[in-house]
Amino acid sequence: MKIEGEAKLLRIFVGEADKLAHVPVFEKIVYEARKNNLAGATAYKGIMGFGGNSRIHSAKILRLSEDLPMVIEIVDEHKKIEEFIPIVEQIFEEANCGGLITMEKAEIIKYTTNK
Repeated sequence: MKIEGEAKLLRIFVGEADKLAHVPVFEKIVYEARKNNLAGATAYKGIMGFGGNSRIHSAKILRLSEDLPMVIEIVDEHKKIEEFIPIVEQIFEEANCGGLITMEKAEIIKYTTNK
């Protein structure tokens, strides 16, 4: 797969505890991205944050939160990102969870795979 130049960065914010049929929502999104032949996806665990309910989620030493913020980033061509957004929305709906989806312009400098 060769991608270069102008692209889109899809950023998805969910909670670590959000699940869809016992599978974490962030994991489901990454697997769906792969299934839909997107260039790649990365999930990050945040150490502190809050969302629409304004409840703070934090990884304090004395208190281990089981619902830390998760961010999934996916970069690919605009068309493929646009086609993937309804899939993410469907996952949110089926999981009955909240979340945030953002998209911004990205420029791919180099994208390589193992030879």
